[in-house]
Amino acid sequence: MAVYPSSCNWRSKKHRKLDVNKHKHCKPSGRLLRLTVIWACSTGEPYRTSGFLATASTLSGELIQTAKFNRRGVVIFSKIKTPTKQAYVVKIYSCEGNLVRRVVVPRGNDAFVIVP
Repeated sequence: MAVYPSSCNWRSKKHRKLDVNKHKHCKPSGRLLRLTVIWACSTGEPYRTSGFLATASTLSGELIQTAKFNRRGVVIFSKIKTPTKQAYVVKIYSCEGNLVRRVVVPRGNDAFVIVP
């Protein structure tokens, strides 16, 4: 599935194939629009993270967003545009509210994978 930049403003109720000559400026970018963090074990399988929470904050400590993990080990921070222009601190909390992990996501990322 191709991801098209937001400059491609073609919305239709019917899905149709694009005319390549008409939409030459619309090229698949492969970029994600929001910061995605995946928590996986060394074998590549995602951790079971149902009920886990993650917070994203700046290095100075300003909280940007709190988001829930899905059961496949993925959390999406919708308030952080990608590629990131600064580093973020991501803290992961268990269902009980205990801090499980703290990582720094460097700037220039669309997605980040946490592997123990």
